[in-house]
Amino acid sequence: MKPLTVPAPDVRETTVVGRYLTWLEETRGLRFAEYRDLWRWSVADLPGFWSSIWDFFDVRAHTPPREVLGSRAMPGAEWFPGATLNYAEHALGRPEDAGNVAVIAHSQTRPPIALTFGELREQVARAREGLRRLGVGPGDRVVAYLPNIPETLIAFLATASLGAIWASCAPEFGARGVLDRFGQLEPKVLLCVTGYAYGDRVIDRSGEAAEISAGLPSLEHTVHVPYGTHATALEGASGWADLLDGPGGEPSFEAVPSDHPLFVLFSSGTTGRPKAIVHGHGGILLEHLKNHGLSWDLRPGDRMLWFTSTAWMMWNALVSGLLLRASIVMIDGNPAHPDLGWQWRLAAETGATLMGASLGFLMACRDQDLRPADDLDLSRLRQIGSAGSPLPAEGFRWVHERIGPDVLLNLGSGGTDVCSGLLQGGPLQPVWPGAISGPALGVAAAAYAPAGTPVVGRLGELVITEPMPSMPVGFWGDADGRRYRAAYFEDFPGVWRHGDWVRFDPDGHCAVTGRSDATLNRGGVRLGTADFYGVVEEFTEIGDSLVVHLEDGDELLLFVALRPGHILDDALRRKLTGALRAALSPRHVPDTVAAVPSIPRNRTGKKLEVPVKQILLGARPEDVIGSDVLADPASLDAFTTFRRTA
Repeated sequence: MKPLTVPAPDVRETTVVGRYLTWLEETRGLRFAEYRDLWRWSVADLPGFWSSIWDFFDVRAHTPPREVLGSRAMPGAEWFPGATLNYAEHALGRPEDAGNVAVIAHSQTRPPIALTFGELREQVARAREGLRRLGVGPGDRVVAYLPNIPETLIAFLATASLGAIWASCAPEFGARGVLDRFGQLEPKVLLCVTGYAYGDRVIDRSGEAAEISAGLPSLEHTVHVPYGTHATALEGASGWADLLDGPGGEPSFEAVPSDHPLFVLFSSGTTGRPKAIVHGHGGILLEHLKNHGLSWDLRPGDRMLWFTSTAWMMWNALVSGLLLRASIVMIDGNPAHPDLGWQWRLAAETGATLMGASLGFLMACRDQDLRPADDLDLSRLRQIGSAGSPLPAEGFRWVHERIGPDVLLNLGSGGTDVCSGLLQGGPLQPVWPGAISGPALGVAAAAYAPAGTPVVGRLGELVITEPMPSMPVGFWGDADGRRYRAAYFEDFPGVWRHGDWVRFDPDGHCAVTGRSDATLNRGGVRLGTADFYGVVEEFTEIGDSLVVHLEDGDELLLFVALRPGHILDDALRRKLTGALRAALSPRHVPDTVAAVPSIPRNRTGKKLEVPVKQILLGARPEDVIGSDVLADPASLDAFTTFRRTA
């Protein structure tokens, strides 16, 4: 296979990573001929590489670190011991940035909003003092049931500036899913909206907001954020204006250790209650400076547009565009309203230099034969980033032909667990149709066979063999680290197992073929099967259930085993889909609901989503799982039949 594009001849003169290479040569005497050489050094000399990121991007510490890597063990790596710093201090720019645009917010709920770095700093200072008046201090938790709007950003940075801990959920989530997440953290303050617009529909969430507020016993304060027509505060809640009712000026920043919790992200809940993944100030700061600068090529004056919800780690990554003193475009609403061309028009209007686009969005644009570069001024656009699902070769070619050969398509794969990319491209790497360019800098990625040996040229488990700064500080409530170790280090001791199937080719590029566990991911909203089952199996008609997402066709299939005396008719289908829409999100309404005699489980009782998915994709049952593993060996038969008749 030939690459679609190769690095530009002037890449060392025109990109951030090119400037970094020059800096390495001038300050450290290190010269690298190509990306693979740079990558090998970045994973072999961890202290050398990560100290270079610290220095090159001018991290401002209140107290400098004693060393870069105190312990290299996994789990338990100790990054930048002795250092104190604050993420928010870096996200709010420098004095010379005060007049530059930091945020442009577009929404289907209200008119656009723009904030300069100076205005953002002042509002963060006000929100910081407001939270402090509510009793928030280092280590307290502030949670948000908010969309992707400036108030969410302001509240997050104010929380971080205090050394308090942030977590957010999108308001399209039902109360149950939110309480399963926020309830683990025992938050002190909740911020919420009571509704929003999604395209031309107005969504009332006042009932859900009230239920969430009432369902968190630890709450001391609820703050209502008026949004469009949803301006009436919840009973007993204070208002956003009250929070900001104080002197502005410059914000202060609590100096916290590098591993002090910054925010909590939630896993998809595949095997139970969502895991509360804790990320630290220093790890996220260093990882996002590296990722956004050296891979996404962000720099002061650039503009990052990436549609995301506040429930996805891409929201946190979007916010970190500010670390590079670029501005960010925040989008809330239906990303395809009034048509698929809206995001491209927004990219042209805002002068986006980096645009994020999902697999589904790019392929839908291709199917409709959109030609954005012919109709719009996208001259500032240098990169299109895509993450979350593999992109077929046809999608690469569409971007190359319809957006332009000089626009780099940077396909990546990473996750909530590290809040960044593990595999991705960048200006120094070729672009291969249908593939990811390779491991990211500082990521010692490999494919492992079940025996724990590296494999090249065939599928294996994606593993990380050396620590990264943004690996989680831990899981909330997991005092002895048992759940954390079980999640990543149980299969290969001392090596991180990420949960993806990957193939590395000898020339360095790679392909992720799907999760080796089971996760639902539609439209940027990630929810696990356990969330799904919690809703479905409350129905008296349903004895058991299993859900599968087939990414290639973006098809969501729900299989139900009915209790005796019940049938699956249209009325029950409507009840099921309505409940899923209300409790989880509209994106998790299944395309098909089918009845099966029984749900496949292993002998310990675990549902077997992955084998079912592989069968539906064409695999033979005997190649997927041994019959001796199944509690009921006949339970897979219905899925083989379903595949043949679908």
